[in-house]
Amino acid sequence: MKEAEARGVRLPADMLEAAKTSGLRKMFLLRYLELQGSIWPLGFLMKNCSMLRDRMLADPSFLFKVGTEVVIDSCCATFAEYQKRGKEFWSEFELYLADLLVGIVVDIAMVGMMAPYARFGQPSATRGLFGRMNRACAALPSSVFEAERPGCRFSLNQRVATYFYKGVSYGAVGFGCGLIGQGIANVIMTAKRSITKSEDDIPVPPLVQSAALWGVFLGVSSNTRYQIITGLEHLVEASPLAKRIPPVAMAFTVGIRFANNIYAGMQFVDWAKQSGVQ
Repeated sequence: MKEAEARGVRLPADMLEAAKTSGLRKMFLLRYLELQGSIWPLGFLMKNCSMLRDRMLADPSFLFKVGTEVVIDSCCATFAEYQKRGKEFWSEFELYLADLLVGIVVDIAMVGMMAPYARFGQPSATRGLFGRMNRACAALPSSVFEAERPGCRFSLNQRVATYFYKGVSYGAVGFGCGLIGQGIANVIMTAKRSITKSEDDIPVPPLVQSAALWGVFLGVSSNTRYQIITGLEHLVEASPLAKRIPPVAMAFTVGIRFANNIYAGMQFVDWAKQSGVQ
């Protein structure tokens, strides 16, 4: 409280409660005091968005990873889809646009769901089956290879369970985003055909099947790839070289996510064509 008052900062209710009960890590406190004074909108979000705050406290490079993922994925998806679709790229432009828009939302969700985060307060005391499931899920690591730290210890069973839990979570996000993205694309395609028709027009893709494809792709392929990427990034960040020269870790993040997105973009088009959705 003295440290916060000295800087004229009021701690969020959950951090203050944690400080009074279970304790508050000094590293988290100092990071919050520093980040909440950042320029807008980061400072505002640190004070008012606990999801971003908790991830920034556990990993200050979180926003860099999100930005890297979005920029690289957008560029790589465009390149990969153009290569895969070839001469049909412009006639299938609506499909590409749907993939791109959904991909941006999915990028943010995937990086955020897999990122480590600061944990404050005690687990929910709700009784019954739902309460037990909620506590079990809250105790899981954010990714299979999340590093242990004071107050966070994970068993082998928890790490294995995390893979399947994140697979279900990724699948749900993929299905929901697929419904929205493909739904928008289908509306655009239908409206376009009502005005002008062409022999090059392709059939409007089935909405539910397209969303299901997104769900399966994220739950299986993306989940596996991003678990590995997160683990490798942690190894590099924890290395003596990266601690002496921080840009090394940043360069590794850019490189591995670039390679991953090239592969993922081409793989998704293959899955879509093989499944008959596109």
